[in-house]
Amino acid sequence: MTEQPTRPRTRSHTIREAFGQPNGAPVTIMGWIANKSSIGGIKFATIRDGTGYIQVACKKDRVPQNAFTDFESANRESAVAVTGLIREDKRAAGGKEISVTDFWVLAPSEKWPITRSAVKSASYLYDKRHLAIRGRKASAVLRIRAEIIYATFDYFIENGFTLISAPTIVQNAVEGGSTLFEINYFNKKAYLSQSAQLYEEAAIGAFGKVFIFQPAFRAEKSKTNKHLTEFWMIEAEQAFAGQEENLKLQEGLVKAMAARVIDKRPEDLNTLGRKFKFPEIPFPRITYDEAREISIKNGVSFEWGEDLPTEGERFVSKQFDVPFFITGYPLTARSFYHLTEEKNDKVTRSADMIAPEGYGEIATGGQRIHDYNQLMSRIVSQDLPTEAFEWYLELRKYGMPEHSGFGIGAERVTRWMCGLKHIRATSLFPRTISRVKP
Repeated sequence: MTEQPTRPRTRSHTIREAFGQPNGAPVTIMGWIANKSSIGGIKFATIRDGTGYIQVACKKDRVPQNAFTDFESANRESAVAVTGLIREDKRAAGGKEISVTDFWVLAPSEKWPITRSAVKSASYLYDKRHLAIRGRKASAVLRIRAEIIYATFDYFIENGFTLISAPTIVQNAVEGGSTLFEINYFNKKAYLSQSAQLYEEAAIGAFGKVFIFQPAFRAEKSKTNKHLTEFWMIEAEQAFAGQEENLKLQEGLVKAMAARVIDKRPEDLNTLGRKFKFPEIPFPRITYDEAREISIKNGVSFEWGEDLPTEGERFVSKQFDVPFFITGYPLTARSFYHLTEEKNDKVTRSADMIAPEGYGEIATGGQRIHDYNQLMSRIVSQDLPTEAFEWYLELRKYGMPEHSGFGIGAERVTRWMCGLKHIRATSLFPRTISRVKP
């Protein structure tokens, strides 16, 4: 055997590209060992590089001696380079494998700590999240989440929206003071933003239609499977648009998200065992009163004017197999800026979009108060600090038209589309009331 040549500095193909090569074509891939096995004198490994997985087969008499030795001894998750020939094999996943002609360990791995015997609970996997994200299911979820975001940008750009960025350090609440994270901002009291909505309302005076994709923070002491303390919000606001236009915008966005995921990520959905149904529009609609009735019938009672409890929302959600809207929430269950109906000032022009199958609320939106006096009256009646909202009120003095908007949680949409039990699986490094590392 000749000495092993200098290791390659670059790969000639990604794994996805390698699958597209004809039988017998030479390739060099770089990636990580996902698993290893052997049959007789043939050593097998599955290599992963972020674009896919491919089986490689190594025979002792077809590679340099040190390459075969390295192949045998390399641990799972070692970073490696493989040179070989593409070979059609119906027994291999994807119908092709690489017949190895040379092999290098680029970065060795110690013995992999995430094993069936080591994993005693889900908590262990999140303690090792920095490693666990390499798993097939974990990475499938995160790729689907990325596709949802790509679809979001395409949808809004195609519909004439401008991307903006808003502050995440603020002086006022958007969704209620009880869920604010307080920080010391140079000896002044400030908070982490719950939503960019107020700043979006300012921006529509310049751009007409805007959207954001940025983190939001809620200090909710909730241990439910749909709450994170830090998450990413997709929010949009548009001028000269009432609640009906707002609902149609949300429908179109979720349809675009679903279409993209189904088209681009079928293998990842299959990895998760998710048979995802494409949602046709328009989405069904029920009223708050109808949702409350369903909840009460299922044993979850609450007073009119209160928000729909999580368990009641779950029962309502299970009545549908496509997303739907709950409309007409009481003012007492909504934030101060919501416009009320002309004939009933106790009911707002707002709605929640609810994912089906028990997944619950994924978006909240509504029409905003655009009149200065009405907004001032609302702020005063709810004992909110007028000074903190001075700039927000001033917007109503300078040509603030009818407008509406919504916020949709990227992680909640991902959880529903992936069919996941817990929302923490949708975040690269989730933050909950009990977890702030890694």
